[in-house]
Amino acid sequence: MEHVPPPAEELARLDRELAELDARRAQLLTRRAWLLAALRPPAPTAAPGWNPSGWGAPAAGRPGAPAQPWGHVPPKQPSAPRSAQNVLLTLGGLLLTVAAIAFTLVSWGSMGIGGRSAVLAAVTVGALAAPVVLLRRGLTATAEALAALALVLTLLDAYAVHAVAAPDTDGLGFTAVAAAVLAALWTAYGLALGKLHLPLPAAVVLAQWPLLFGAWAAGAPALVVGWALLATAVLDGAIALWGKGTGARVTACLGGSVMAFSALMVGLTLSVTASGPLGALAPGVLLLTAAAAALAGAWRAPRGFARAGGAVAGLAVVAAVGGVPAAVVPEGWRVLAYLLVGLAPAAVVRARLPRNAAIGVLVASAAVVAGALVGALPGLAAVLLGPVTLLSDVWSGSPEGFRSAVGSTLPWSELAATPVVLALVAGLLGAAYRWWPSLARIAAPLIAREEPGSGTGPTGAPATGTPEAGGAAAPGVSGAPWYAGGAPAARRRPSGAALRGAAGAGAAVLGWGALLLSGAVLDVPYAVAVAGETLLVAGLLALAVRGAGSGRDGSAAVPVTALVVALAAAVSTGLLSLASEGASYAVFGALTALFAGAAVRAGAGVPRAVFAVAATVGGTVLSGFAGRSLGLAPHEAAPLVLLVPALTVLFGARLRRNPVALPVELTGALGALVAVALAVPDAPFLALVLALCGVLAAGAAVRPERRPVAGYLAAALFVLATWVRLAASEVSFPEAYTLPVTVPALVVGFLRRRKDPEASSWTAYGPGLAATLLPSLAVAWTDPDWQRPLLLGVAALVITLLGARYRLQALLLLGGAVLALDGLHELAPYVVQVAGALPRWLPPALAGLLLLVVGATYEQRLRDARRLKDALGRMR
Repeated sequence: MEHVPPPAEELARLDRELAELDARRAQLLTRRAWLLAALRPPAPTAAPGWNPSGWGAPAAGRPGAPAQPWGHVPPKQPSAPRSAQNVLLTLGGLLLTVAAIAFTLVSWGSMGIGGRSAVLAAVTVGALAAPVVLLRRGLTATAEALAALALVLTLLDAYAVHAVAAPDTDGLGFTAVAAAVLAALWTAYGLALGKLHLPLPAAVVLAQWPLLFGAWAAGAPALVVGWALLATAVLDGAIALWGKGTGARVTACLGGSVMAFSALMVGLTLSVTASGPLGALAPGVLLLTAAAAALAGAWRAPRGFARAGGAVAGLAVVAAVGGVPAAVVPEGWRVLAYLLVGLAPAAVVRARLPRNAAIGVLVASAAVVAGALVGALPGLAAVLLGPVTLLSDVWSGSPEGFRSAVGSTLPWSELAATPVVLALVAGLLGAAYRWWPSLARIAAPLIAREEPGSGTGPTGAPATGTPEAGGAAAPGVSGAPWYAGGAPAARRRPSGAALRGAAGAGAAVLGWGALLLSGAVLDVPYAVAVAGETLLVAGLLALAVRGAGSGRDGSAAVPVTALVVALAAAVSTGLLSLASEGASYAVFGALTALFAGAAVRAGAGVPRAVFAVAATVGGTVLSGFAGRSLGLAPHEAAPLVLLVPALTVLFGARLRRNPVALPVELTGALGALVAVALAVPDAPFLALVLALCGVLAAGAAVRPERRPVAGYLAAALFVLATWVRLAASEVSFPEAYTLPVTVPALVVGFLRRRKDPEASSWTAYGPGLAATLLPSLAVAWTDPDWQRPLLLGVAALVITLLGARYRLQALLLLGGAVLALDGLHELAPYVVQVAGALPRWLPPALAGLLLLVVGATYEQRLRDARRLKDALGRMR
């Protein structure tokens, strides 16, 4: 017979065998991985900074060797404590520098002239010679520290020479000579010891001062100082482009930026303050030279510096050339001179300039144009916002001229050129919008899309794939122009259609501003100004209506901008017309007709709704003017204002579900709200206006799509009108205010229950009943008469019986509660009298007896309460 072990012993044996199999499998897998690594061919040379042996591949130089486990990181080699060495060298250099300064300033006088010279010469020569020896031994950091000490010693030597050998010489002149000598010395020293980083930047810093200090020492005029600054900036630019070492080039770039900016500021100040064209020529030559230098540097600079250089060159040319005519024309026309010159650099799109430099020049031209437009903002703001002051004195009489109506104190003579500036820029933008395809072809070399990392190199050569380099220009392909519509380009820059639309929109806005400002500058008569602004609104509306259908590049910027500007112009024109009664009627009548016509001509969409809303507002204002002309008080004119809301209700009924209907009706509702606000001071007129508004709302509620909102609004308006009329008649009975609410509410609840028998009685009848029962109950408790409690009790009894008859929970509970409270109010005096006549021991005895009865029949009372709860729960 075969022996079968117990289950526990068999389970333990199986676990041991499985563990042995797992261990053997792990050994075999490890051996297999080693054999695969040993048979793998040698790996190629790894890229710098990447160790393939750390990721499971054989280490370099050991072909076929097994790899280290995944994620293995070789131990780091111990590094030299460079940070501690640098700290020690820095502290040592500082201590030696402090000692040298103290020796020069304190101990100098105790030695003779020979000793002084010998000590300074020996220490300086030693400090200059030590880095040579240290560099040969590989001690670069120590050599840098001693070179810094030698730099301080040479500066102290210069100070010592001035204090001892040439104390009577001019300080600025000596400083200029000393800076030049030290700059040359440290330049030679830095070139000789190329491994040191400090000498060449120090030489660049020292080279900033010789020309500047020399000009100051000679008492040269400001123009000569500007030339000295410019010459220094040119020297810095040459060092930045061709200098040796990153430190020297960065230092030269910073120094050149400061010096060039200072030279440009000197030239610009002299050009602006010149007394005549001849006086502006010399600063202009300085600025033109600076522009040539900046453009020459931009020719070979990287992309960012090239664009900055081009922008500086463009601005300098504008300041130089524009300063000559600006010195001749009156002060108000100088901006036009600079603007005309500022538009000339745009011709670089056809010049053979590097792409980035040309872009910088175009940026400078755009900056000049933007500056000229900013100068026009005060005048435009005065013309647009000035008529707001007429709101406080409506129909006070026609002013003499446009400026009087505007009421601004601006120096209009200095803004004489502003309309010309706006018209010129508007014309250019309009031409760009009209001939955009040709302009895009001309500017294609400048607006070609660059790939990441592309751009002009140090030699200024165009990047591969740009039109300059003859690359392809297919959409979506590398080197394609961004306006061609490629997906990557569209994510980075706006499309050509968007730019064209922006140009057209800008032309419309600036053209309108130019015509608007012309009236203020010329101070045209008031009637001409009002008529002119109305015609401008008409033109903008025509552009807004017809521009959307032009289909040019699919851009909607022009019609949308024309629409917005037309609205702003309409508001400004309307405010301007408030000075005269006839002008107000004429302007608002014309605006209403223009916007209504635009709404008819425009296609379906938001513009049509905006036009219709504007026409509705204009009609509402005209109805208000009619009341003022008839001599009516504001509350008496309120019903006239409701004429336009009534027309909007009829208009909405005619249009039905047209998208324009809802905005027009909402605007009419706002007009009705204005009428209500006008009628607030007089209660009877307020009740009349509220009732008329209720009629309009009820008329709107006839339409099924307006019924959910307009129906409730009509009911609320009727109730409010009733309450206001009762309050005006000094009616104090609460039922007079609550019954007009209760009756319609109960009717609505009854209709709701007929349509939906499952609806709750609390929803159908609860609000209506509570609106009358609760206020009447509150008044009945303080009413000394018997009529109100009696009528309230009868009404509550009827409501309770109806609730019990038709099993309506709201009627039963509300009626019963009010009936009980009303009866308690009526029986309370008699209860008090009876309680006063009873013995004092009787109430506690009755209470105890009641508790005994309830306790004896507790189970029965509990079952009765449950039955009552179930009965109420089954009610609706």
